[in-house]
Amino acid sequence: MNAFANLSGAQAAAVFVMLLEDAEAAQLLAHLEPDELAEVGATMCELGDIEPAQIQSAIGAFVAEADREVIPARDRNAQVRNLFGRALGDVKAESMMQRIGTDQRPRSLEIARWLVPQVTARLIGKEHPQVISVLLLMLEPENAAAILALLSEEMQPLVVERIARLGPVTSDAVEMLDRLLTAQITTQFGTSALEMGGPREAANLINLAAGDTAKRVLPAIEEKDAELAANIEAEMFTFEMLFDLDNLGMGRLLRDVESEALVDALKGLPEDQREPFLGAMSSRAADGVRDEIEMRGRLKREDVEKAQKSIVEIARSLADQGEIAMGAGDGDFV
Repeated sequence: MNAFANLSGAQAAAVFVMLLEDAEAAQLLAHLEPDELAEVGATMCELGDIEPAQIQSAIGAFVAEADREVIPARDRNAQVRNLFGRALGDVKAESMMQRIGTDQRPRSLEIARWLVPQVTARLIGKEHPQVISVLLLMLEPENAAAILALLSEEMQPLVVERIARLGPVTSDAVEMLDRLLTAQITTQFGTSALEMGGPREAANLINLAAGDTAKRVLPAIEEKDAELAANIEAEMFTFEMLFDLDNLGMGRLLRDVESEALVDALKGLPEDQREPFLGAMSSRAADGVRDEIEMRGRLKREDVEKAQKSIVEIARSLADQGEIAMGAGDGDFV
């Protein structure tokens, strides 16, 4: 057992590499010189079964080496910025450095990551394509793609072209984008839009989440803070809440809903639950929707839920604008 424990440097390195996930091991090996890589690789092939003592010895050698090393603090920010740049690209790296920096004031670029695509598209839709392209690169790909789809047909190719051609982006350009977004958010929503978090935002995330998220999340929060769970639940906006709209409110909602989305959303409902929607239409229009539902083939549950969520977002927007009333009838969104 002691022989197993006394590993050479190459053996310790080989064992340590084999303890890592494949992707992590590959990244580590990529930093070795050719002769070092050959030695470690040969040792990995030569080692038979690796006993617990060998694993302990390899980790112990790593810890001992770490005890002798000192990582200097000099230029630490530059080192982190360089690593982020290699991992994320310059644009996202700059955004990340702003997030972890000492300046803790709200950043509009961070807020943009949480806005629904419809809101972000409205904020930036008339800006220069170069500005839009930089912002989209700083967002998650799914969110950026949704925003791109909401831009005008004339703007879309201009933005995609600039994304394809975009080179290094300076910190000054990122700061300018941040100021522009701050001005747009303040103009359209007021300074209160810069206040992040709260039950409303938590409820919105739950509404947009897939599956039975609410059934798992809310009980867990209630165990710790019953009042907070109640506040979040009060802000929840579900598709079932639309069943309580009166004919006037439902008619207003349906004017903004695409026919295909409505058919997909109603396809997943029992016939009696479709009536609040169909009852707000003319007899001819309602019969047409019924026919489309019958002709529509089988739909995946996720497609039905996607359509229902799109209608919920339209209803949320109309409720915020005071065009439809939900809940107790006092005009407030609940």
